Amino acid sequence: MTRYDSITIYRIRRLLAELSSKRGRGTELISLYIPARRPIHDVLNILREEYGTAANIKSDITRNNVQSALTKVIQRLKLYRKTPENGLAIFCGTLSEGDPSVGGELKIFEIIPPKPINTFLYRCDDHFHLDILKDMLREEEEVGIISIDTSEAGLGIISGERVTIVEVLTSGVGGKHRKGGQSARRFERLREAEINEFYRRVANHACRVFLEDHKVKRLIISGPGMAKEDFYKGGYLDYRLQKAVIGLVDTGYAGEEGIRETVIKGKELLCDVRFIEERELIDRFLKEISRGRGLAVYGLNPVLSAIEMRAADLVLVLENIGCYRIHHKCKFCGYESQKFVKKEKLFEEKAKISSSSCPVCRKSNWEIIEEDLIDYLYDKTLEIGAKLEILSSKSEHGKMFESFGGIGALLRYGIENLR
Repeated sequence: MTRYDSITIYRIRRLLAELSSKRGRGTELISLYIPARRPIHDVLNILREEYGTAANIKSDITRNNVQSALTKVIQRLKLYRKTPENGLAIFCGTLSEGDPSVGGELKIFEIIPPKPINTFLYRCDDHFHLDILKDMLREEEEVGIISIDTSEAGLGIISGERVTIVEVLTSGVGGKHRKGGQSARRFERLREAEINEFYRRVANHACRVFLEDHKVKRLIISGPGMAKEDFYKGGYLDYRLQKAVIGLVDTGYAGEEGIRETVIKGKELLCDVRFIEERELIDRFLKEISRGRGLAVYGLNPVLSAIEMRAADLVLVLENIGCYRIHHKCKFCGYESQKFVKKEKLFEEKAKISSSSCPVCRKSNWEIIEEDLIDYLYDKTLEIGAKLEILSSKSEHGKMFESFGGIGALLRYGIENLR
């Protein structure tokens, strides 16, 4: 399975958000999922049969729209010699910008999914069926963490771009120093019994959290001292969780702090988890900012300048930056300019440009193109051989990066006066 980069995942998410809001006039929007090994000619035969069946639809408008959509899908599939490695998802139908009862434009969207499609699906409905793709974009593998010592235990989940502290349990086990009136042997037996009971309680909670509430396939046990080894080797865990353990990590703390420390110290075990990748990228950025060597900039204009000067090596952008580029060109004299605006100001700015006069020829006839900032940055970084990474705003590091305007860049060489 091909692992998609952050820009591809961002674009798929954005398209799914757009398609989620679309509604058809009737049951005329086509959703088609083709598994990886399904022959294209087999799917074409099914669609031709559906085209014939659609002739029985009573409504002239719905019948014409369905058959037009099927024709469009058939034409698009003929461009493929074979089904892509992960399969193919196609959505097609007549869409209107406003009231769905009013005629619209026939549009087709195709997505090569980030994970293999396992089942064939054809649906004709008043909305697109997107659940299969949405499920794929959820982090398929959650990693569980148990951070434990004899005084407390924390249960946490790493999922995608965030760490969640699910539960913290305290043991109530006394210290190693016995009270007067008890023999040392009796005190140790009682203390061991309390620790065993605590470990069993932690294991029961772990079973509920990691097997019932979540579907954890990998588990890390951490903590100070020997408690984690005793817990792991003592047979307390459900056999499914025991088999899921991928390593033990030494930390200075247990509980909530221990979970956060595990994420840092256990990064070799978590090297393929996106959360760790994003954390390391932001850490690199923050380190360069704090050094003051001029090898990092932040804010939209400094980053754009760094790209223009071919100095940017890695550009970081939050997925929710919500910014668009408006490029406008005078149809009379060719004067052109651009500006960057927030999504909520997009309509207002386009209206302003439409009603304004060209500063060169004083006429008012503009060609206006809007473009998502992230798409624009991707094309620009591609031109100079730099890399673009889209970061989540849900993690602690993502929220920290938001204070830098949600956009920054690591540079190949220092540039004066960019900040």
